[in-house]
Amino acid sequence: MPIIVQKYGGTSVADGEKIKAAAGRIVAAKEQGYDVLTVVSAMGKTTDALYELANQVTSNPPVRELDMLVATGEQVSIALIAMAIDALGYPVISLLADQVGIRTDTSHGKARILSVQTERIYSEMAKGNIVIVAGFQGVSENDDITTLGRGGSDTTAVALAAALKAARCEIYTDVDGVYTADPRIVPNARKLDAVCHDEMLELSSMGAGVLHSRAVEFAKKYDVPLYVRSSFSDEPGTVICKEVSGMEKVMVRGAAISREDSKVPIIGVPDQPGVAANILQAVTKENICLDMIVQNVGHEGRTDFTFTVARSDLKTTLDVSSTIVEEIGAEGVSADDSIAKLSVVGVGMRSHSGVAARMFSALAARKINIQLISTSEIKISCVIDDDRAEDALRAVHDAFELGEDGTLTV
Repeated sequence: MPIIVQKYGGTSVADGEKIKAAAGRIVAAKEQGYDVLTVVSAMGKTTDALYELANQVTSNPPVRELDMLVATGEQVSIALIAMAIDALGYPVISLLADQVGIRTDTSHGKARILSVQTERIYSEMAKGNIVIVAGFQGVSENDDITTLGRGGSDTTAVALAAALKAARCEIYTDVDGVYTADPRIVPNARKLDAVCHDEMLELSSMGAGVLHSRAVEFAKKYDVPLYVRSSFSDEPGTVICKEVSGMEKVMVRGAAISREDSKVPIIGVPDQPGVAANILQAVTKENICLDMIVQNVGHEGRTDFTFTVARSDLKTTLDVSSTIVEEIGAEGVSADDSIAKLSVVGVGMRSHSGVAARMFSALAARKINIQLISTSEIKISCVIDDDRAEDALRAVHDAFELGEDGTLTV
């Protein structure tokens, strides 16, 4: 039988009634003639509560033990889903990631999947079982439990779909698809029927919380048919695919804000060849991803070197940067976590001019100052003050006519 992979997020299994509703949807897929594998996140805000509990015990929990703790949330939810399916009269088994064979690297808290073993899954499906797998986690080459980072259950689901050559992967969440912007902030945001992989990858990495960016990477690399749907309705949702009809005609597909970044300026850096490389190597050695890297024009042999990192990496970044400041003879390092990153994304940008001008004019009209800018073929991002983030998102959404009344095309 063809295989379908479904993933249910925390809000979709937040309580007993929602768990039973998800079980009903899983069983319905089985009744349609599919072998079903379901990936489940921890219930509701369980993961947040576990992180908070760890911080009550210590301000600096060891990353290995933190993974050991937060991975327990999914064990609860997969067992409950399995019980609900059993109550409906269908054979089912719940499995942790190490029982399935999801192998990762050793980067606790943000591990990357290296391989997926499928023997156990195929064996259980051959017995007629619906298979329920814990999302968000894996096991390292050292046989330690690891977690994939927030939103990592999406990545678990797509990776399993790729390994099993599934007919499709459905991501069930509390929204009914991908929107042109966060509808909680932009009331006239429009649901998109389809988004291409490249656009979704940029939107996800720039703050659109509906999909984990690494899940989109897997879907693109392994050509996994990927759908985003609501757990609470039968609406068709949004398909993530290679191409979207007329995609080059649409200048901008969507806009997003990320409020999870910090700006790190290193001041008075010697303006010499190799210094920037030394800074970057020191930070990335700690498995920290940098973004929006800017170096000012040198003056009197000195320059400023600024980049952004995830706020969760800020403490480590500052520790490393303080050491490198002394080594290279820079004047100092600071941090600003009161920023937001605003982005507009669209494949049509690569063939049309004027996108940046339209975006910056919209921000200027609202008197919103731009601190940093980065661009690519299909994305423009800028750093602004966090307290202007929502106003800025609405401004650019209107400027590119992304709302219910239409999409700006050229």
